Amino acid sequence: MELTARGLRHNLLVRGPIDGPPVLLVHGNCSSAAFWEPLVRLLPAHWRVVAPDLRGYGETETVPVDATRGLRDFADDLAALLDAEQVFPAGARPVVVGHSMGGGVAMQLLIDAPERVAGLVLEAPLSPYGFGLGGAGAANPDFVARLAAGDRTADSPASPRTILRTYYVADPESLGADEELLLDTVLSTAIAEGNYPGDAASAEEWPGVAAGRYGVLNAMSPRWFEIADDLVAVPVKPKVTWVRGDVDQIVSDASLFDLANLGRLGAVPGWPGEELCPPQPMVTQTRQVLERYAAAGGAYEEIVYTGVGHSPHIERAADFAEVLRGVVDGVPGGSPYGSAVDSAGR
Repeated sequence: MELTARGLRHNLLVRGPIDGPPVLLVHGNCSSAAFWEPLVRLLPAHWRVVAPDLRGYGETETVPVDATRGLRDFADDLAALLDAEQVFPAGARPVVVGHSMGGGVAMQLLIDAPERVAGLVLEAPLSPYGFGLGGAGAANPDFVARLAAGDRTADSPASPRTILRTYYVADPESLGADEELLLDTVLSTAIAEGNYPGDAASAEEWPGVAAGRYGVLNAMSPRWFEIADDLVAVPVKPKVTWVRGDVDQIVSDASLFDLANLGRLGAVPGWPGEELCPPQPMVTQTRQVLERYAAAGGAYEEIVYTGVGHSPHIERAADFAEVLRGVVDGVPGGSPYGSAVDSAGR
């Protein structure tokens, strides 16, 4: 489906009758709506499942991201799509599922439009305190160049295929027959100063770069994205289901995408030490914020899959689908179809 909202041409993957239980799937960075395909094919056919391509990804129009608003450009786009009668019926409150950066977008949507979210599923989300010391300036230039060139090889640690196999999942065999489809989503990323990775800014302190004012990596940076207090204070608090893998190398307390952790490991020279520049404890931060959310009247559940990396909906697709069924069944107007799982994700 294609439609225009907020003056932007959006592409959406849509399945199921418009009056079915509504589910909104929000993809992460360097992917697109099609990254949800391994999950969508396992979901009940009578659900209304909508997966948009975010701006600058897939087939949605490429327009700049104002990083000074954090991830709000993306969240505002989603809010506009919720108002489109072709997408969901008027007044629909979908269960919102966000993967990685999409988890941050989903949290921002809940903060800005809490009455529109019936339930929140965060899959390997970035921390409510942001992600990515250095912003766009810390991006691997070889990876960016290979993205721009549409490189489909596996001849470099920085090739998109190698990144997909190594970091998006823990077990590359889990990609299976979907590998080319999933690689297509990675390669759909628009490379531009206003999109990915964004504009670089210099900094006097280590690592010498800071988040600029435009683009995706800057929008996720702790400089511009810090929503912990706003999330805790949201007046309507749907249950949050937090799903992650225990060997995720991207969102972790020891992330291999955190320059401070890489500095501690000796991979980036000049690290000033733990006291001045500690690695970001991303998982611990998320847990602490969700505990505060629960103490303020909300509720959350943490589901951890053993041996799984950054994409549980790919590596444990059937289990993730069962979790989502439980969430949809548990909200007002949810489907009677399916059952919940226990807190260990079994």
